[in-house]
Amino acid sequence: MKYIVILLFSAFLFSCGNSNSKPEITAKVLPVLSEEPMVSFGFINQNGDTITEKEVEGKIWVVDFFFTTCPTICPKMKNEMLRVTEAFQNEERVKILSHTIDPEHDTREVLKDFADRLEVKGNQWHFLTGDKDSIYSMAERYMISAAEDASAPGGFIHSGAFVLLDENRNIRGYYDGTRPQSVDTMIVDMKGLLK
Repeated sequence: MKYIVILLFSAFLFSCGNSNSKPEITAKVLPVLSEEPMVSFGFINQNGDTITEKEVEGKIWVVDFFFTTCPTICPKMKNEMLRVTEAFQNEERVKILSHTIDPEHDTREVLKDFADRLEVKGNQWHFLTGDKDSIYSMAERYMISAAEDASAPGGFIHSGAFVLLDENRNIRGYYDGTRPQSVDTMIVDMKGLLK
């Protein structure tokens, strides 16, 4: 496991390093990073629908964690995720699941308003809320951080990662959701998984 973490960290540094030229990004064979497929889940989306693992059955999907009042990285993450939806706007085999880590504030109605302001259409991108413990437990399953922290801006800390999963619910990659170059790489990797 230690060697896998080192390898992943090295790959992350290589793929996200600064460069004056923009190298061509090509799809690669992605390893399965999770030891077992993602567990079952059930959360409420911005439209009041219950979204379970059946929503992503046979599809590739991207997961992130955020909160609507986030004053730091969330706006960047959502702008980058909009780019993902543009790249796959006609692809029914792609889903996006954005989980709020502040479900007490981020009700279904708040998430609906948030999605509307982003001009999110259709049923590809779900903004999810639910029981706080269940949401935080899912973040742990995805191996990323999400927690309340009174000293943090907005009262919460969370990872800026986008997590890519395949049609078998296996984690296939982690990408920095605040960096366009990293998201470009994810988009190419997603296209590779769809082939």
